[in-house]
Amino acid sequence: MNLRFLLRAGALFSASVMSATPSQAVELSGLWATSAGVCDKLFEKTGNDVSFRQDSDIYGSGLIIEGDRIRSQSAACRIRSRREDGAVVHFLAACSTDIMLSSVQFSLKIIDQDTISRIFPGLPGEEIGYYRCSL
Repeated sequence: MNLRFLLRAGALFSASVMSATPSQAVELSGLWATSAGVCDKLFEKTGNDVSFRQDSDIYGSGLIIEGDRIRSQSAACRIRSRREDGAVVHFLAACSTDIMLSSVQFSLKIIDQDTISRIFPGLPGEEIGYYRCSL
C-alpha cells in the first residue's frame, strides 16, 4: 500500500512540475505579412521554395523567416544572435541588400502564435504588425 501511494504521489508531482514549466516560445519560422489579406499577393510558392512576388511591394511588406535566415523584399539576413526577454525577441543579424552589407539589431514582440510586431526600442509607440500567412 505504501509503495502504491508513493508511486501515485510521484506521478502527481511529476505532472504538476511539467505543467508548471513555462510554455515554449512561438515558432517564428514562416511567412509574415503586414496585412493578413494580402498573403497571396506578397508570396509565391514554387515546389518547396517560397519567394516574394515580383510586384509584392505594391501590396505591403513581408518577411520570410526560415531558421536563422530572415528575408524581406529588399534584404536577406542571417541571424547571428537571439535573446528572449519575455514576449520580446531581440536579434542581431548580418544583412545584405543589393548595395551594402550591414549589421542590424531589431526586435520582435510576440502578440500570439500568428501575430508579431517589429518594435523600435528607441521610438516608443512605433510598431509594425505582421500576421502569419499560409500558402
